Amino acid sequence: MSMKLYIKYMVSLRCKMLVKKELAKLGLHYVVLDLGMVEVLGELKEEQRLTLKANLLKSGLELLDDSRSILIDRIKSVIIEMIHHTDELPSVNYSDYIAEKLDYDYTYLSNIFSEVKGITIQQFIIVHKIERVKELLLYDELNLTEISYKLHYSSVAHLSNQFKKVTGLSPSFYKKLKKKRIGNLESV
Repeated sequence: MSMKLYIKYMVSLRCKMLVKKELAKLGLHYVVLDLGMVEVLGELKEEQRLTLKANLLKSGLELLDDSRSILIDRIKSVIIEMIHHTDELPSVNYSDYIAEKLDYDYTYLSNIFSEVKGITIQQFIIVHKIERVKELLLYDELNLTEISYKLHYSSVAHLSNQFKKVTGLSPSFYKKLKKKRIGNLESV
């Protein structure tokens, strides 16, 4: 069994090293250590939580309470569900959609997400939209125009620019590269 802990202001490699050190001091083992989040094995005793919270605070990091940790998870889940598991993206602004789904003010959600994850909700959405574009390109059922329409891009050019910014590749080059790699694997 494991549990997730969210840590505010944990936005660099140095922060990750500090968290690793503090976990080791308490004899805690982790399965995932990401910016803003650590998943520890087992249950965290209240005494361990308080010690960890105090030690992290000395380094300018803040262990979030359960309610805010749960909220971060809920924000991520709503976005992932919205982009990866629905056929139609909402026609309203993403900010309105997320605020309505979670019944919180979007500014509050946005601030807490940025403080913990080190990126904005909008950047998180873009990364996931590009992941979805990659999937759709590989399925080969839709062309780029259809994909841009499906994911509510204003134009194919906008999608292509965003794709290149995130991956470093154009969508067509990415598709060729993946097909070539798959072809090479099949010929082995």
